[in-house]
Amino acid sequence: MCALDEWTVEDLLAQLRRAASFADLSPAVLESVLDMLAGRYPSEEFAELRPRLVWDRLTGSLTGRPGAQRLAVTSGGTIPDRGLFGVFLAGDGPGRRVGELDEEMVYESRVGDVFTLGTSAWRIEDITHDQVLVTPAPGQPGRLPFWKGDSQGRPVELGRAVGRFVREITALPDDDARARARVAGLDPWAADNLVAYLREQVESTATVPSDHDIVLERFRDEIGDWQIVIHSPFGSPVHAPWALCIAARMRMRFGVDVQAMHGDDGIVLRLPDLEFEGSEASDVLAEIGDLITLDPDEVTELVTAEVGGSALFASRFRECAGRSLLLPRRDPGRRQALWQQRQRAAQLLEVASRYPEFPIVLEAVRECLQDVFDVPGMVELMRSIGDRSVSLVSIDTPHPSPFARSLLFGYVAQFLYEGDSPWPNAVRRRWPSTPPCSPNSSAPAKARPCATCSTPRSSSRPNASCSPSCPSVPAVTPRTSPISSAASAP
Repeated sequence: MCALDEWTVEDLLAQLRRAASFADLSPAVLESVLDMLAGRYPSEEFAELRPRLVWDRLTGSLTGRPGAQRLAVTSGGTIPDRGLFGVFLAGDGPGRRVGELDEEMVYESRVGDVFTLGTSAWRIEDITHDQVLVTPAPGQPGRLPFWKGDSQGRPVELGRAVGRFVREITALPDDDARARARVAGLDPWAADNLVAYLREQVESTATVPSDHDIVLERFRDEIGDWQIVIHSPFGSPVHAPWALCIAARMRMRFGVDVQAMHGDDGIVLRLPDLEFEGSEASDVLAEIGDLITLDPDEVTELVTAEVGGSALFASRFRECAGRSLLLPRRDPGRRQALWQQRQRAAQLLEVASRYPEFPIVLEAVRECLQDVFDVPGMVELMRSIGDRSVSLVSIDTPHPSPFARSLLFGYVAQFLYEGDSPWPNAVRRRWPSTPPCSPNSSAPAKARPCATCSTPRSSSRPNASCSPSCPSVPAVTPRTSPISSAASAP
């Protein structure tokens, strides 16, 4: 708009408010965006923060700078760039486009490989910087391609309906349960499998997760660490922020990073072999139950503080920056590699994180809290747990239950392709040259005192029995977030 004509701030605000998505746009939000486009933030640290328009504060007029029109035409758009490779028939002629492939799939492919796309097999003839050239390979067996997409997750309303259906099925005798499943639309074979699956879960945990019950299951994995599975039917939009909050509270309580994975049917947590205050299983489960139960009034603040360190925030920030013309295309006719986009977005985030009012940071937070997460649904769930309308049932099992095995399949898939990573530098710098109560200490093996707070310790782990207030405990300080001071963002 400003690249073609001169606008005043008042006229621009009135024009934008005519669109339904910006009907409630406030002058303060608009001015923050105009500040960014007018060069408020340092372009010497990130070149694309250079001014794109001229804002005359005395007259309130807005005019585009040279190059603004070309930037808007070549780099504008709301569809996120996934960095996909186009698949084309080798040779010339119309109708050459076959489809698209994920860049990781292309990176793992070689000339001569055969893959299936649609209902046909194709042989790779050449791989260029932005295209995969193929020829038909009828009758040849080919591997299936893969793409990485985003799932919306199960809405909390559907989660309640699923939980209510499961509760009804498990309360009926087998014959009546099969009849109820057939009324819901399942054929006899599927109804038999569903009833058998639920009966196996009842035998394992005695209680099936439903709209009235959440099951907390604890067992050891193959290497002896604790796996904690929270069975809940309320869907990923509720479970995703809940997993962030639980991981943060356990990190502060135990002083270690807790690996968490969420899904539509629950949350999987992995804890190292820690020492708990109570030796009985009931005491341990009660302590874990206290950690996963949150105060409803603190949920929004805690989620906002933790979301800045998540992969979701990084991806949403990259997409918001692309829509905001901060990650422009050098050549609109050529593909941009997704991994290179991530690198540029990470550099921009490093600069933007020093300015909590940076509009792209605030928009990424808003997307996470309102479009992806269902924070109001999580608050309502915490209130239901608090007033006992939703019960929290805890159980120790010798091996994973049938429901837990389904969740663990997704957990394994999430961490299967991760490589070894060094200890974070920020944590390493917090330790002294000889960690308090280290195995090389000259103190006796039993009841070694902490070198910082003199608390006796009975374990060689640095934070096993020390007070959380001890300065030597590395994780009592909440994880640094680029949006820590933007907790009140809309």
